[in-house]
Amino acid sequence: MRPGDGEVLHFSEDPTITEFVPHVAATARVPGAYVWAVDAPRAPAYWFPRQCPRVLAWPTASSTAADAARIIGPSAAPRLHAVEYAWLERMRTVRLYAYRLPAAPFRPFEEPEPARRNGEPEPSAHVAEVRVRPLGPPERVGDLFALHEEAGIELRVLPRLWPLWEAIVASSLGFSGIRLPNAQPPDR
Repeated sequence: MRPGDGEVLHFSEDPTITEFVPHVAATARVPGAYVWAVDAPRAPAYWFPRQCPRVLAWPTASSTAADAARIIGPSAAPRLHAVEYAWLERMRTVRLYAYRLPAAPFRPFEEPEPARRNGEPEPSAHVAEVRVRPLGPPERVGDLFALHEEAGIELRVLPRLWPLWEAIVASSLGFSGIRLPNAQPPDR
């Protein structure tokens, strides 16, 4: 489930949205009312229930082979996604939808400390500051495990995300942590 040419996607568990209105996201780290969407490379980060905490990692041009081997492991996967066991049933049963939106009103959004690829800022999402109507009805995303498998993304299931998160953040890999406040507390 990825956007086509001239499109971005918005993932939601609500199949009744007819228009996206700019708003300040509850998890926003910067001010501003936006409609949020993602491009094709970032779409897999949203193949999860909305509130599901997850950790994502991938090699970048500046990643070391040792870090990739230590964290991603011997698989040939281009990315690693990790969730907690507590979310497996929700991942099996969630009804997730993708809205295809016209890319024209959106611009790349770079967080205050964006991930870097080849030394250049990399957008974490795309935002619009105007109302946006979907290009058509929402599409049911389907089996989230199958999507990961088809994309060749390793999906790891852990009791807690924090040990992996700490290893990834200290590594040379590219990474993202989404909805981490919803994760099991650290085992300290």
